[in-house]
Amino acid sequence: MPFGGWERTPAAVVYGEAETLFRFPAPDDPAPSTARLLTMSLYSAALGLAGVGVSVRAFVTVLGGASVWYVPVLAFLGLVSVALAVGSFLSIHRPALPWLLLMAATGPLAIDVMIAVMY
Repeated sequence: MPFGGWERTPAAVVYGEAETLFRFPAPDDPAPSTARLLTMSLYSAALGLAGVGVSVRAFVTVLGGASVWYVPVLAFLGLVSVALAVGSFLSIHRPALPWLLLMAATGPLAIDVMIAVMY
């Protein structure tokens, strides 16, 4: 299972052959380094500010009259980006997965920005 949930052990729980990729940190897990947490937080904050910019632009566009597809597409891509960013923090104890998820969260948001700017 990719998401294990509320384990209380620091070791990754294995279900059959699959290892748990996302889990909430257990009380005795080592804390992530401050630099890692700060960098991930700043990257996520930049994603969030870009999302706010998209939403303000979308709001103005909707007030002026927008197509039916406009808001659902922007909302869906924004939610995909948020889900990937949340997954990065749930996998903070992994070596590379959080960075891959944060970079993947940039893609849907970049498409959101392009749609908001061009429409």
